[in-house]
Amino acid sequence: MSTSALPLIDITGLWSPDRADWESVGQALREACQNKGFLYLKGHGVSADLRAKVFDEAQSFFDLPIKQKKKIDLSHSSCFRGYEPMRAQTLEPGQPPDLKEGFYAGRELTPNDPRVEAGKFNHGPNQWPEELPAFQPVMAEYYNTMRDLGRLLMRGIAVSLGVDEKSFSAFCSEELATLRLLHYPPQPANPEPGEKGCGAHTDFGTLTFLMQDDCGGLQVWDEDIGWIHAAPVPDTYVVNLGDMMARWTNGRYQSTLHRVVNVSGKERYSVPFFYLGNPDFEINCIPTCLEEGGSPKYPPATVEQHYQEMYQATYLPANASA
Repeated sequence: MSTSALPLIDITGLWSPDRADWESVGQALREACQNKGFLYLKGHGVSADLRAKVFDEAQSFFDLPIKQKKKIDLSHSSCFRGYEPMRAQTLEPGQPPDLKEGFYAGRELTPNDPRVEAGKFNHGPNQWPEELPAFQPVMAEYYNTMRDLGRLLMRGIAVSLGVDEKSFSAFCSEELATLRLLHYPPQPANPEPGEKGCGAHTDFGTLTFLMQDDCGGLQVWDEDIGWIHAAPVPDTYVVNLGDMMARWTNGRYQSTLHRVVNVSGKERYSVPFFYLGNPDFEINCIPTCLEEGGSPKYPPATVEQHYQEMYQATYLPANASA
């Protein structure tokens, strides 16, 4: 298996007032997004201290006894927040359940928030482990930091597509996003056929920012050479595009298969942040992504409609078979 050939892009230029810096980052993003839709991101501005705290709290959470983790099980939430047990999800159809456990959090909303009372999809309160007093504030700070990074990178994506950098401002307002904590035990010595940490899949959102430890295990599909390792690179995020971005760009930007096989012999921890967008925003083909005389490959859909379609296709069958 090949080592990673993913591009490394420094987005420091997106913090600059100089338009030339923005154009330089936009060009690099365009090349990466049209190729694999996967890249390493540096110059992101997320402090090493905050990233370390997130990993520390994640490990402390997964070290809790299963009885304590189950107190905030996903089954107690109406908006998919809380703890997901080991082997509860099957991302690759026809394969064994994924060898991982997880935790989900989103934007913090109270039960009496109008959006929650209206039953809007994926809106509601989070569940937090009462045994870890620092857990909630650390995750809330990280969520807000990553939300802001998502907004910044969307401006860079706009430049890469040849549209105004503020074109996505409505999309980036009151947006949905999901913070996940994941724990992968080592790959068994004698695994079931096809058993792995996370089955091959594409993400169904817009952008995914992955913070991974030093164990490795993330693999990305390359049509020419097969699976390649996306090895950890210090002080970077692995960023990939999801199905919504592919839909929005009429397939010009790629949403690529990836999986996790933890052969490190160690416990693996990773923290993906899924940036999804405003649920009421309608996704139509971006004009610069439509060939002259061509037609959009996908019908218009709101972010919420797309998210529900993907959720039903991905999670409900998986949970039913787990």
